[in-house]
This record gives sequence, structure tokens and C-alpha cells, in this order.
Amino acid sequence: MSHDAHGQPAAAASVGLPSRKTGVLQALEVDTRLLGMLGALLLIWVGFDLATGGQFITPRNLFNLSVQTASVAVMATGMVLVIVTRNIDLSVGSLLGVLAMAMGAIQAELLPQIWGLDHPLTWAATLLVGMALGAMFGALQGGIVAYLGVPAFIVTLGGFLVWRGGAWWVTEGRTVAPLDSTFNLMGGGIDGAIGATASWAVGAVVSVYIVVSTVAARHRRRRFSFPVKPLWAELCVAGVLIAAVLGFVTVMNAYPHPERRVAIDLVDTLRAEQATGGLSAETLALVDRMPAELQTLVADPTGGNRRALIRGLSDWPELPRPAHGIPIPVLIVAGVALVMHFLATRTRFGRYVFAIGGNPEAAQLAGVNTKRVILSVFVLMGVLCAISAAIAAARLQAAGNDLGTLDELRVIAAAVIGGTALSGGFGTVAGAVLGALVMQSLQSGMATIGIQTALQSMIIGAVLVLAVWIDTLYQKTRK
Repeated sequence: MSHDAHGQPAAAASVGLPSRKTGVLQALEVDTRLLGMLGALLLIWVGFDLATGGQFITPRNLFNLSVQTASVAVMATGMVLVIVTRNIDLSVGSLLGVLAMAMGAIQAELLPQIWGLDHPLTWAATLLVGMALGAMFGALQGGIVAYLGVPAFIVTLGGFLVWRGGAWWVTEGRTVAPLDSTFNLMGGGIDGAIGATASWAVGAVVSVYIVVSTVAARHRRRRFSFPVKPLWAELCVAGVLIAAVLGFVTVMNAYPHPERRVAIDLVDTLRAEQATGGLSAETLALVDRMPAELQTLVADPTGGNRRALIRGLSDWPELPRPAHGIPIPVLIVAGVALVMHFLATRTRFGRYVFAIGGNPEAAQLAGVNTKRVILSVFVLMGVLCAISAAIAAARLQAAGNDLGTLDELRVIAAAVIGGTALSGGFGTVAGAVLGALVMQSLQSGMATIGIQTALQSMIIGAVLVLAVWIDTLYQKTRK
């Protein structure tokens, strides 16, 4: 049998089988840190599920967990670039708070005077203004860091105090509500999810994208004579990713709307049909299955408080319960993560960011405008804070001046746990999102089993220190 240059059988090399030297993980080109984080996340979920008697790994809890993670995950994708450039941003939580209050005041007090309540453009105008304000505040901090030479730690520590005070000053401490109904969809919940059919459509589109991007990347490597992963490795990675996407869709579709909400929607439908001239055959069939209380409410469409009556029902009808599907905040996180990953890995700006983190002096000597890049990173961070502020305020359907409290610590912890090196030069967007999920899983799990808030903070702090220590060991092994 012929052998290749490394002494491996040529037949094995030709089909791409993993040799003893390369190993399976090297053939798959899997980030071992991400793999370790996935293992840690699985252990956390299984541990809390056992501790809660099977109540943690359920469609309902995983749906809520994904929604709760969204706000921090969006900001964590930007914090990766901040830390990669050897800076830090301690102001993101306070910046979220002041932007949430500003957007709340815009849609609840300013825009209604211009075009009335619940205008179709209110949510878009509010979000655009919030992102513009975030970019402006980020440019202010980034300009001081880049052009005045003040350390980012001091600048953003000052911003931490300034923006938190600004959050109170915008409305003098008042909670701003109600917010625009379309804007509230960004917070998730029953209305803030896309349903089963649309979720399967999204899953199918993402699966096709995974296949197309895998084929394109393989073709691109061959065109430039770069090493190509074995075919079995490509198929394995793509298969795992597609299985994860479709599995997530399955879990989100397994969480149906609550019975009370289904009953409320049915009564609203009945009243609307009565107002337009009669009930459809499908609706009449549902009426026959309704308890007497609901039938009374249908008979008198103008009287009675439907919510109070439905809350007092003793006999629930067997009504069809639609699935929630993928929450809108999760779609926002996915979109932001894709854009940030593209910026970090496929653009000149991303290469400059990592070059500055690796060696600022060398990057400057190579012609990189380091000041402008750092300014741009902080501007981008401000925009992401505005998006997170919209998600956080929409989830509560109100804007309070305490929104984002301690989020700066959660965001930094998510980035670091996700593998971003505090020394700069290395970090991944996917790791930051996964780190945010690990953080939220720990916090939610501890709250579920009744651990006191003070002890939760102690445990999360210890986990952060442990993650940095593990990262330090990992960096030493690479040298």
C-alpha cells in the first residue's frame, strides 16, 4: 500500500479519514473552548432539571430563558470587539437605562402628539432615534478614549454614573408606560413570537443557508488552494448545526399559548364576528364546546369584563392552543450575531480590530488608523445598547430608570466566559452569545431552586473568576 508524505496510507488520506496525528477535533476544526462551554451548559441544564424535578428543561422554561438572555446577548456581541481592542466598557448597563427611558418618552409622550397613539411608524421611529442616540453617546465616550487618551476604564466608569443619572433625569424617576403595541413585540411573550408555521419556515431557511455557506466556503478554500476539511467533517458539522436549529424550532413550537389567553382570543373573535353579521360554522362548533360562563359572555357581547370572567372559569373548554414559535427577541439576537460575526471576520474593519488587539503599535505602523477604529467600536457598542434597551423595555412593556442595573457586569462576564481574552486580540461573537446563555441559565436555575439573591451573585462572581483562570491556562498551553 502506498503512503503519503506523513506516513499515512494514501487511501485514508484521499477520503479524508482522521489520522492519529490530526485527530477528530482537528479535522472538524472545532473550537475546543466553545465545545467546552456547550458541555458546561448541558451540565448546568441537566443539574437544574434534576434539582427541580424535571421543570427546567421544558419548552416553557427554555422559551422564557431565550427571551431573558436576548438583551445581554446583543450587548455581549459588541463587548467582544471592545475587549479585543484592549478596552472595556463599564457603562453599557447605564447606557441601556437612559436609552430605554428616552425611547419610552418618545413613543409615549412625544410621537402621540404628532400622529396619535399606536401609529404604524411609532416603533420604527422610536428605535431609529434610540440607535442614533446610542451612536452619539458611544461616539462621545470613544472619542475621549481614542483622541484624548483617557483610559477606557475611567471614561466608561464616568459614563456608568452619568448615564444612570440621565436615566432618572429624562422623566424624573417616573416609569413610562404604556409603550407602543408594535414596539412591545420586540420583548417576546405571547404576541412577541412568530408562531409554528413561520418558525418552521425560518428553520428551513437557516438550514438551507448552512448548506449553501458550507459549500461556498469549501469552494472558496479550494479556489485559493487553502487546506480543505475532509468531506465527512463538513457533513458532520453541517448536520449538527441543522439538527440544532430544527431542534430549537421543535422546542419553541412545543410551548402552546395558555388556556386563558386562548379563551380571551376566542371571545374577542366571537364578538368581532357578531358585530359583522353572524358566526362562522367553525366558530359555532367552538361555541358548543364552551362552558356556560363563556356562552353567556358570547350572548352579550357588549357586557361583562371578559378577562375577569375568564379568570374565574372552573371548567376549561378543550380549545385548540396554537404554539408560540420562535420569540422575536431571539430572531433579533440571531440577526445581530450574524452581522457582528460578518463584521469581525469578513471585513477590513474586523481585521483592524483584531490587529489592534494583537499589537497596537504594529497595527499603527502598518497604517491602521487605530483611533478611528476604536471610536467606531464604541459607536457600534452604543447602537447595540439601544437595541438591547428596546428589547428590555418591550419585555416589561414599560421603561423604568432602573433598567439595565448591573447589566455591565453580566455583559462583560458573558464575553469573558465566551472566550474573549481580557488581554485583547482574541474573541468570538458565537462564544459571547453562548456565554450570555450560560450566565442566564445559572441565574434562572438558581432562582428556580430558591437560592437567595446574595448567594446567586457570589456564585456568578466565582464562575467569572474561574472562567478567566481557565482562559489563562488555555492561553499558556497555546504558547
